[in-house]
Amino acid sequence: MPTWLMQTQSLLIVALMIIGVRQLPNRARHVKCMAIAMIWDIILILQIELSRQAILKASNAVTNPMWLNIHVSIAVSTVVLYGFMVATGRKVLAGDHQLISRHRKLGYSTLFMRVMTFATSFMAVAPKE
Repeated sequence: MPTWLMQTQSLLIVALMIIGVRQLPNRARHVKCMAIAMIWDIILILQIELSRQAILKASNAVTNPMWLNIHVSIAVSTVVLYGFMVATGRKVLAGDHQLISRHRKLGYSTLFMRVMTFATSFMAVAPKE
């Protein structure tokens, strides 16, 4: 799969997450936007793995370019944060309103990390000089 197509998908995922954050007053829309964005992001990770053998490349951290290691670290952290977002979000939806503040902080952290994943992806795939 061409790099431009993966980068376009990544940009659309970030845009969908921003739209999802802006939909906070409408909980149903917020949940749909964020769920679609996270699922799409996991699918994108699978596309990258299948087309580029990303796990094999990432496992060579000692010989990888610095930007690739930074990108992989941020991307993995983002996916881990997705797990916390889903866990806290489900509890908030179930009525545990004590978690709203934590969920919100995790949400902004997750969005920041996803934006950083997008930004560092350009450096990670840049041609080697």
